Amino acid sequence: MPNFFKCLLLSSLLSGYSFAFASQDLTQTVKGQVLDAQSLAPVPGATVMIVNSNPMKGAVTDLDGYFKIEKVPVGRHHVQISFVGYENKLIPEVLVGSGKEVVLNVHLTESIVQMAEVVVTASEQDKGTPLNDFATVSAKSINVEETSRYAATFDDPARAAQSFAGVRGGGDDIQNELVIRGNSPRGMLWRVEGVEVPNPNHFAEEGSSSGGISILSNNMLANSDFYTGAFPAQYGNALSGVFDINLRKGNTDKREYAFQAGVLGIAVAAEGPLKKGGKASYLLNYRYSTLSLLNQLGLLPIFGEEEIVFQDLSYKLHLPTRKAGTFSLWGLGGLSRDTELAVPEDGDNFNSNFKSGMGAMGLSHIYFLNNDTFLETKLTSSRGYNSYDEDSLKLQVHNKESFLRKDYRVSTMLNQKFNARNTLRSGIIASSLGYDLISSYYNNIDDTTYTGLDAAGSMLFLQGFSQWQYRAGEHLTLNTGFHYSHLFLKNQHALEPRFGMKWTVARGSSITAGIGLHSRLESASLYLANETLEDGTLVQHNKGLEMSKAGHFVIGYEKQLTENVRLKAEAYYQHLYNVPIAQVTNTDEWAPTFSVLNAKDGYTTRPLTNNGTGRNYGLELTLEKFLTNGFYYMVTSSLYQSKYTGADGIERNTRFNGNFTGNFIAGKEYKVGRTKDNLLGFNTRVIYAGGNRKVPINLEQSIAEDRTVLDYANAYDQRLPDYARLDVGISYRRNKPGHSSILSINVQNVTARYNVFGEYFDSRTGKIETFQQLGLLPNLSYRIEF
Repeated sequence: MPNFFKCLLLSSLLSGYSFAFASQDLTQTVKGQVLDAQSLAPVPGATVMIVNSNPMKGAVTDLDGYFKIEKVPVGRHHVQISFVGYENKLIPEVLVGSGKEVVLNVHLTESIVQMAEVVVTASEQDKGTPLNDFATVSAKSINVEETSRYAATFDDPARAAQSFAGVRGGGDDIQNELVIRGNSPRGMLWRVEGVEVPNPNHFAEEGSSSGGISILSNNMLANSDFYTGAFPAQYGNALSGVFDINLRKGNTDKREYAFQAGVLGIAVAAEGPLKKGGKASYLLNYRYSTLSLLNQLGLLPIFGEEEIVFQDLSYKLHLPTRKAGTFSLWGLGGLSRDTELAVPEDGDNFNSNFKSGMGAMGLSHIYFLNNDTFLETKLTSSRGYNSYDEDSLKLQVHNKESFLRKDYRVSTMLNQKFNARNTLRSGIIASSLGYDLISSYYNNIDDTTYTGLDAAGSMLFLQGFSQWQYRAGEHLTLNTGFHYSHLFLKNQHALEPRFGMKWTVARGSSITAGIGLHSRLESASLYLANETLEDGTLVQHNKGLEMSKAGHFVIGYEKQLTENVRLKAEAYYQHLYNVPIAQVTNTDEWAPTFSVLNAKDGYTTRPLTNNGTGRNYGLELTLEKFLTNGFYYMVTSSLYQSKYTGADGIERNTRFNGNFTGNFIAGKEYKVGRTKDNLLGFNTRVIYAGGNRKVPINLEQSIAEDRTVLDYANAYDQRLPDYARLDVGISYRRNKPGHSSILSINVQNVTARYNVFGEYFDSRTGKIETFQQLGLLPNLSYRIEF
């Protein structure tokens, strides 16, 4: 704790922060664009109003759907958008600060019942409703400003998503893993700007979908969609979940900047018009970690002797033209390194060096054939790599791994809105999945280095989809379609029908349902891993493995209890099949219980077969109060079972079957200062979940053999102790003419509870000991926007 206060004092002195209050009225511009939700065509003539403003403030959209409302007082405001023939939309509690203009991108839904005139009534809040109009179940829109308030998420969208119903972390305080409905995190699909990308996290392991912290900065993010099951037809190559990230475009009217410094790094952002008076813009963000520096200063000794460094860069250029459509050039990339030197006095005789990185860049083009039809084309190139080497003090390489993925994609999608009731969306995605994979290890018994993997090449992967939305009336929407996948490595394919429904049974109450088939490729390292036979030849046992598959069924109910409080319940069942497991003929002791459903990352050289199955089922509840009068909360709870069957034919718990998880998130804002222009916020998050399952240790045999011996006959019968954590955050936003500044402190695990991560046999004591996770982790940061 003393180091924590030392860090607080140092940062406060460096920032030169003053708590003087503003003494004059402060205003800012609120602007944006209004589009048709189905066709994405501009909606000219729409009315945009700042609700309850005095005097009334508002604007009407121009021919391109743009609006601008100037001199809006700083603070939080409701924004209402209305237009003849469209359903009204209310965007509540929009935060207006003095440092940066507020940009809103609004999608209006055409009304089935045409109205002769505008009827300005209080619209129902649709907070959390997915941006993708084809999504009906198990989907939530993530508001960047909203989730950045969650305590100790460190501006990481994945850590924010861990608080949603049906989602939990992987039982690791360091990683931002997403265990969705008991599935392995490997089943996640990451998309940026509508395109699949490699794992966009720092310190990412081979075959994983997570890491230490996201490469994506909140400075770059627009509202995005997060899915936990029964995905719409346009999403393929996913079993457990989809995170569909959108990047915002830069300010088209003025140059704006942001600078942030904190325990987890220093970040700078810039945006503005490429040409004065034009609609083209740029947005740029760079971040560099300071963990190693703080470690050396003794301010953050949490990570011991490790040297931890990461940095990332992201950008987006928005380039509209008069006749050729709109182009966007975007990119993101990150590098990370974790070096740990040997400590002989502690019995550690190995140096280790882990590196990871990813990069993706894309060119997008959208062209309107007419007001109801557009064609969207995307070209992307991406890289993802990680490497690990371990040396003894004698400089003999004991383990060395290097995994490189090189992907190229081209995709095109045609969106046709026939009328207010019918919209058809179809597309094709062609991918070249390249790889360069090397893994070797040293066997000190026979003094020989073995190669477990040495492969390079590429695989072709083709996907196609078509989905149709039919709005049968004001109260019933049907979404149906299919997704097709074809992997040319062994000409394997999957045809996946999808169906979704939303039925509004009464005002504020709706029933939803979704059903569909889904498939997922394994990592190239799993398909192409080599085994060295006794004669020295290399064999690729798993090149012919098929895609893992799953059927999802979800039914849900939503009820608006009050204007600002909503209850949501979902029940689901998932049947997983074609799951890679060990072959029946494998005599290794672990083989009968092996399944990739228990793996978070990595690969195996041993022969596998697609005879495995699994099933997940459960019930999820969410009670959410939207931010009003400075107060919000969200309570989520999940009861679930996650089972699998391996080569022995016995159904067991999966590693991730914690049986329950719950979250409580709440916060309160206070208007402070002489003119009430500043905000003081308090936020908290409580996480309580069942522990991951484990393969128990056979203590008697471990003592006899003087090594850890696992009891695979009882694999995953027992759970680790329940996981519990309390996070707290405090922030102070000060608005001054021309700039805003925010001082915040977020503390993960404020009670310093040491949750159990795993177990091991200690030959020195002859007992089973536990690996413990992090204690208290503070993050103090200062941000200025101007």
